[in-house]
Amino acid sequence: MLRTHTCGELRLSHLNQTVTISGWVQGVRDKGSLIWIDLRDRYGITQITIETENIAADIVSLARTLGREYVISVSGKVSERYSKSDKIPTGEIEIIPDSIRLLNKSITPPFTIEDDTDGGDDLRMRYRYLDIRRNPVRKNLELRHRMAIETRNFLDGLNFLEVETPVLIKSTPEGARDFIVPSRINQGEFYALPQSPQTFKQLLMVGGFDRYYQIVKCFRDEDLRADRQPEFTQIDCEMAFVEQEDVLQTFESLVSYLFKKIKGIEVPTLQRMTYAHAMQYYGNDKPDTRFDMTFCDLTSTVKGKGFKVFDEAQIVLAICAKGAANYTRKQIDELTDFVKRPQIGCTGLIYCRFEANGSAKSSVDKFFNEEELLKWKAATRAEAGDLLLILAGEETRTRKAMSELRLEMGTRLGLRDKNTFSCLWVIDFPLLEWNDETSRWHAMHHPFTSPKPEDIPLLNTQPGQVRANAYDMVINGVEVGGGSIRIFNKELQAKMFELLGFSPQEAVNQFGFLMNAFEYGAPPHGGIAFGFDRLCSLFGGADVIRDFIAFPKNNSGRDVMIDSPSVISQEQLNELGIVLNNTGNKD
Repeated sequence: MLRTHTCGELRLSHLNQTVTISGWVQGVRDKGSLIWIDLRDRYGITQITIETENIAADIVSLARTLGREYVISVSGKVSERYSKSDKIPTGEIEIIPDSIRLLNKSITPPFTIEDDTDGGDDLRMRYRYLDIRRNPVRKNLELRHRMAIETRNFLDGLNFLEVETPVLIKSTPEGARDFIVPSRINQGEFYALPQSPQTFKQLLMVGGFDRYYQIVKCFRDEDLRADRQPEFTQIDCEMAFVEQEDVLQTFESLVSYLFKKIKGIEVPTLQRMTYAHAMQYYGNDKPDTRFDMTFCDLTSTVKGKGFKVFDEAQIVLAICAKGAANYTRKQIDELTDFVKRPQIGCTGLIYCRFEANGSAKSSVDKFFNEEELLKWKAATRAEAGDLLLILAGEETRTRKAMSELRLEMGTRLGLRDKNTFSCLWVIDFPLLEWNDETSRWHAMHHPFTSPKPEDIPLLNTQPGQVRANAYDMVINGVEVGGGSIRIFNKELQAKMFELLGFSPQEAVNQFGFLMNAFEYGAPPHGGIAFGFDRLCSLFGGADVIRDFIAFPKNNSGRDVMIDSPSVISQEQLNELGIVLNNTGNKD
């Protein structure tokens, strides 16, 4: 046998047992009369101790040839360590070897296989198969495994069926860009990789599978960032004969169950916040509610005092940073530079300190006396020792900028602890949003989202006022899941397609199969999809989802380990009927 035990399980209870363990050499320390080998597998590290005068010469000789990451198998007796270590679970024992077998050599790794490695991101991505030997990456992937197992356990307990849906599907015009797959057999025609199993899970509801789920790979050809990958995983779910509250309670219970099982945390009942409230007080639809610092509208309070910035602004917003009145001029300048960054786009920042002695001091004292500043204090419910930060300008841009400033202040004040979790539902989204570039309505979620029943009459008169029967789950300012009650009526679905600019023929060409299915007794249904990678990164206390993916892409969408995407041969192109021009683009 190449191993009877792992490198992480031996304890004092195994004393004097003859065992065999196998793994990678973490390190060798040769002190002449003593040689220590640290042997590692994914379960832990065990020390091998060789007293050179008492061990066979061939074992000593082999031990002195071993390098880092050599693969060996060791047989011997478990002994109590003289110098114990409390840093590893096996720190009370060692193995005195009877034999060491070299299974494979290793060249010197390009970075150290340790928790605190000397390898940068690019290097570790290139040698990802070495990076996943490190404890932090392994623990992340073990967390992901546990999350998947517990998700399946919970949903199976509620009679959900896991059903696989196709990966080669039809391209649709809504949403992000599709990844396209050319068909060899049907040249000139293409499959798309699914952005979501949306239509298939709705068809499963029509087919009588009233509770469906799938931990499914999805694909979107969009610009990348820390919480995006071109291929990602969803916990995709759908339920029939439900209303919105049924879905919210079911999947609130799922998340509470995961927090209890994985983190040992009891999650309170989730707050319900409307989209309108989130935008008014937080400036975005995924508010971080671990801390307060909500927006206060000072527009009517500050206008008409001769300060041009305020007088010409569409809106003037303030946030109150508790206990930050002692911020230095340098710190204020850093915040000013922050809001002036091109991606935020403000021209400046106004501040007001409320000192411990009750006085007020602002950056616009030339225009506002202390009596007026105290009105700001009352409006924002500020207290002595607090700092007001104020932005003014066009409403949409100012709200967005203040949202970024609020998050920045939350970080600076230590209010965004990764071990603290604040979860909520955001509900009552707009059904549609107008796009000036295309001069038409676009679905805020997707074309199959149902309007609120009481808002359906507005579809013909005020479509922009229609609320969606949709909901997002937000944890710590991150949207981890979203869904809706679906349209299940053919006429209402046709009306939705009409509002989105589809001609009747285009709607039939793209989604005729779904509209036809609705004629065969489609039940009311709704569902949700959780970003599984994002959920894992939140539970793991990380900002980057690729830390929880075994073989991720980089920020350019490349797998630098296998060098993909890559050029394919002319023979393959010919088989697919694809002709490239001189620049490498499809002609």
